[in-house]
Amino acid sequence: MGYPLITSCPVCSQQLKITKLQCHHCHTTIENDFELTNWAALTSEQLNFIGIFLKSRGNIKEVEKELGISYPTVRGKLNDVISALGYSEKEEAKNKTEEKNVITMLENGEITADEALRLLKDK
Repeated sequence: MGYPLITSCPVCSQQLKITKLQCHHCHTTIENDFELTNWAALTSEQLNFIGIFLKSRGNIKEVEKELGISYPTVRGKLNDVISALGYSEKEEAKNKTEEKNVITMLENGEITADEALRLLKDK
């Protein structure tokens, strides 16, 4: 069994790139610059949290019970994972504001329902 994947340099803390892949069966080796996904940068604790969160189908009360932590702690861990994946709360707030604007334009008769659907799908 191999070692867990490390994603940041132990010297300078910058993100590492994978440059070599090798088949253990036939020993084929492929060398190139391979990029890691955002998911690869998550800690084992964050991945464990995601597993529990998904198993609980996003029910925060169930996550609280399984991990023995409070609601604010669950929310904090969820926010940490969201940030680690590269999503920002500002981006979410901006998207919600844009959605509200589309709904307001629809209510005011400024756009049709089809235009509203198209605008919401494009986001």
